[in-house]
Amino acid sequence: MKIKKLFAILAALILLALPARAAEVKFKNVSVHDPSVMRTEDGRFYIYGSHMQAAWSDDLVDWKMFSKLEKCNLQPNYAVEFKEALSFAKTGTFWAPDVIRLSDGRYYMYYCCCEGSSPLSALGVAVSDSPEGPFENVQILLRSGYAGYDATKYPNAIDPCVFFDAAGERLYMVYGSYSGGIFLLELDPATGLILEGQEEYGVHLLGGNHACIEGPYIVYNPDTAYYYLFLSYGGLGVNDGYNMRVCRSRNVEGPYEDALGQSMLDCKCEAWSFWDNDDIAPYGVKLMGGCQFAPLPGERSQKASAIRSPGHNSVYYDDQTGRWFLIHHTRFAATGDRYIVQVRELFFNDYGWPMTAPTRYVRDDQLPADAAVELTGSFKLLRHERDVNTVEHVSVAAALEEDGGVTGGTEGSFEAGEGDSLSIELDGVTYHGRAYVGYDSDQDAFVTCFTAMSRDGLALWGVRATGQ
Repeated sequence: MKIKKLFAILAALILLALPARAAEVKFKNVSVHDPSVMRTEDGRFYIYGSHMQAAWSDDLVDWKMFSKLEKCNLQPNYAVEFKEALSFAKTGTFWAPDVIRLSDGRYYMYYCCCEGSSPLSALGVAVSDSPEGPFENVQILLRSGYAGYDATKYPNAIDPCVFFDAAGERLYMVYGSYSGGIFLLELDPATGLILEGQEEYGVHLLGGNHACIEGPYIVYNPDTAYYYLFLSYGGLGVNDGYNMRVCRSRNVEGPYEDALGQSMLDCKCEAWSFWDNDDIAPYGVKLMGGCQFAPLPGERSQKASAIRSPGHNSVYYDDQTGRWFLIHHTRFAATGDRYIVQVRELFFNDYGWPMTAPTRYVRDDQLPADAAVELTGSFKLLRHERDVNTVEHVSVAAALEEDGGVTGGTEGSFEAGEGDSLSIELDGVTYHGRAYVGYDSDQDAFVTCFTAMSRDGLALWGVRATGQ
């Protein structure tokens, strides 16, 4: 009977609705795999990725590609400049780099070379006076996969992220992919090189026995006083379940924990199990995986893009506005292993965990002048669960009713709070989050959206249906 009630509500809304106004937002997309973000003093955003791909944007919406391996403006003579690293790794492939500006005013690119099917890798640093290059090699910092190297215990020397501590004084590099897990090393802030007196690979933070975890990225939130370690689980291919997770610590060197209070040092594959995603799925707060919002009857469009394998993110915090942004690449079920960059806003919940917006970021001046949050009506609700899902999770239809009830494909209640905050209880689980007006690209319309999370780290998204 409750399902019938939902469809009766939907039918009435459809009959009374006026056609939704087309938003006609256009994104200038780029293909940068594993995008790592940096902002220059003049306000321009740069992202650097695998295969020497790089792009810039003035607003995080429209991007312009300026380098790729076939036309490598980051270093036109890369085969010679980085010959030592390429030769050691026996490859022509560059993986995810990271760029940071140090006190001498120069830009330091931490690059890595790896063929991909083994941990035979070299991680080095190069410098340039410009964020667009050319970058000149300084030296190799780390090597992995050589004779005598234990790939179940030691890290694959790729995927660097270089950052300053909360005080802005000490410089660190977090790195690693599969193999022995994710590691942290302290660097000299004057030279960008590894400080002496540390273990060869640094401090072990999580992973091991070839657990499918990579793309580490650490940021500090001054409001919560936590360091947040973002990660990607699963394989990067369209059918391999890439998804983004996060854990946190009061100390940069850890230990890092998830929302369940589990130590991430326990997040690894069982001995000799290798690449078993079931071993790692229970750990870390899952922010986003493969997903699809199924259109409801009467909506402007029946288009339903199926996002697959979103991941290898970086994060930008705007200390002037207090806003947070997640930058990642994603694939789609309909286009296979082709990928584009997407930017989503991050919101922190009452428990101090980041939540990912279900829609792509658009500038404030792109929003309608009369944009307002409406927390009643027909919604598409999507739960991300904890799994490493190789097939997208699909939304269910539900009605958020005037009396605070939730009916339809899931049942419960909701309550609006101050500042567009909300709490919603579904099937006995309570989620706290934030509502906003976002751009639904499938429907080409601005609609009310929300992102919420339970106390133990389960993510819930909601997007209001058009045509009501």
